[in-house]
Amino acid sequence: MNGLFQMSLEEKKPIVIMYMTDDRVITDRSIIVRKIHSDYIRAYCFKRGTLRTFKRDNILAASKPFRKKKYNQFKTAL
Repeated sequence: MNGLFQMSLEEKKPIVIMYMTDDRVITDRSIIVRKIHSDYIRAYCFKRGTLRTFKRDNILAASKPFRKKKYNQFKTAL
């Protein structure tokens, strides 16, 4: 995960995290990392529209954003 956080910070590109709140609610968030600390990540959260602090212990997973592939179901091979 550290590599993804660093990439988001340096390239200012979004990543997706799966995050568990203190109330044990699991959400997915699209974020752009602003600062990396040993105990938390400071990032812009697209879901909330503001800077947020995410506890590293509560980040369950991180990945690059998913891209939806568009398939033309009527396209036939020639």
